[in-house]
This record gives sequence, structure tokens and C-alpha cells, in this order.
Amino acid sequence: MSLRAFLEFDARLSDRLRVAEKPGLLRTLAVFFAHSGDSWFWGIGLAILWWLGSPAWKSWAVFVVISILGLALTVLLIKFLVRRRRPEGDWGGIYRNTDPHSFPSGHAARAFLLAILTTSLGPPWLALLLWIWAPLVSLARVAMGVHYFSDVLAGVLIGIAGALLLLQIHEPLFVWLTRSTALLSI
Repeated sequence: MSLRAFLEFDARLSDRLRVAEKPGLLRTLAVFFAHSGDSWFWGIGLAILWWLGSPAWKSWAVFVVISILGLALTVLLIKFLVRRRRPEGDWGGIYRNTDPHSFPSGHAARAFLLAILTTSLGPPWLALLLWIWAPLVSLARVAMGVHYFSDVLAGVLIGIAGALLLLQIHEPLFVWLTRSTALLSI
């Protein structure tokens, strides 16, 4: 299959999954999940966790923030190298204006990074919630027309790879963060 044929197939598949122009419950849910993966939302949540949490939760929050920032830099580098335009549409103006490139999906990458890190380092109940949430965020980005299906698939793979890499180095980094966070709390 040629690249052109693949991109045409990807556009047709993505269009079939799209609900952005169709009012109703499915669209409302897609809007919710599409926004729930926004980096500002997770930044605020992790800041609150750091502020109110125990020393262990503070260390976890700092590790996750550093992980998200590293992943964001990776995704942005790939986006600026590939420069694939987002699908046409009216919904998601903030995404279209601040980041006109769609490949790979940063939301999908972040969602799966969070699910894997939480599975290894967080409570099981939160890991379960994030494993349900991550695919919904990814599909919602296609459903709302701000990504093609291959964008989210690539984002998922990058998020998984990034999380697995981070887990290989997390113990020394986590120990350092625990000590640093304890010193900041004094």
C-alpha cells in the first residue's frame, strides 16, 4: 500500500468515526473525553496533588510532571518534523490555533503514558480508571475531528514507549525526587 493510499484510507476511517457535527449524547461524551486529556487539566490536578498530598504522592506528582514534559517535547519534535495538518473542521479551534499539526496525538500519548506509569507506580484503582479513560480520550480526539486515526495510534505507541523507557530509569529518579520533595516540604 502506498503512502497516499494509506492516508486516504486513514482519512475515510477517521471520517466514519467523527461525531463533531452530530448533536447528541455521543458528541457530548466525545467532547468531555477529548478535553479531559488536556495538559492544563493534568497540570492543575498534579499541582493540587503535590500541594495537598503526602510526601509519596508529592514525589509521584513531580515524577509524572517531568514525564509529561519529556513526552510533550518528544511529541512536539515529531509534529514539527512531520507537519501533518489537522483534519478540517470547526470544533477544537484552540487546538487548531495553538498547534496546527496533528501527527502524533499528544493527548493519546499522554493518556497512555499516565495509564502505564500509574499501573506501575500508583494505586490499582487509579490505574484501572486510567486504562478505561486512555482509549476513550484517544478515540474522542478522532471523533471530534482534531486528529486522524493514525495520529492517535502513533500517540498511543509513543506514550507506551515513553512510559516503558521512564520506568527503566524511574527508581533512581524517583529516589532523588523523594529526597528533593522532602527537602522542599521543610
